[in-house]
Amino acid sequence: MFTGIIEALGKIQQVSSHGKDLVLSIDTGSLDLSGVKLGDSVAVNGVCLTVISLGDQHFSADVSAESLVHTDMRNYQRGTKVNLEKALTLSTPLGGHLVSGHVDGLGEIIVFYQEGRAWRYEVSCPQPLLKYIANKGSVTIDGVSLTVTGLESNSFMLNIVPHTTSETRIQTYGIGDKVHIEVDLMARYAERLLTFSTEVENNKETLNYSFLAEHGFLR
Repeated sequence: MFTGIIEALGKIQQVSSHGKDLVLSIDTGSLDLSGVKLGDSVAVNGVCLTVISLGDQHFSADVSAESLVHTDMRNYQRGTKVNLEKALTLSTPLGGHLVSGHVDGLGEIIVFYQEGRAWRYEVSCPQPLLKYIANKGSVTIDGVSLTVTGLESNSFMLNIVPHTTSETRIQTYGIGDKVHIEVDLMARYAERLLTFSTEVENNKETLNYSFLAEHGFLR
């Protein structure tokens, strides 16, 4: 679990292909790795990855075929910048919102422009995910916890303050760039609760003479 508050901006050192999987080697920049050990989780552009090797300023992680289906990581190359966040602990301030590190889909930067010192971005979004995105609600883009500032039929708007731009890979975004989208966990759980209740109600059998006869209790 993560918070969406990026701790460092790293970059890809090496991409190694292993059949349908990849291994990414990542230069962690200013990220403090002193408390990280093999098997720990680190969010890389919002994707929860497991550390399989570790150095003073770098680590490697497997990227499974399943992760490659839902992310843009197959297109990463040496020098690609990545947002990094270590896993949430009980002592970590929850400055953003609860982020699972499981990407729901890919968006695309379709508009961006400067407004004052901030930047406005419009991000296209897969239609099935739009129902989970609310104006003034939370969304995660490449691992960054952000607030939605507007909604369109196939996209949403973001307002990015200068600090966030300078400390994350948002500084590299251009028209057509792909971004990882993770919708708010609370929205997904709320939907599941509602649909599960409906499913149970629809599948409920009525105990009557026909039911008893059909199941051999009456002759």
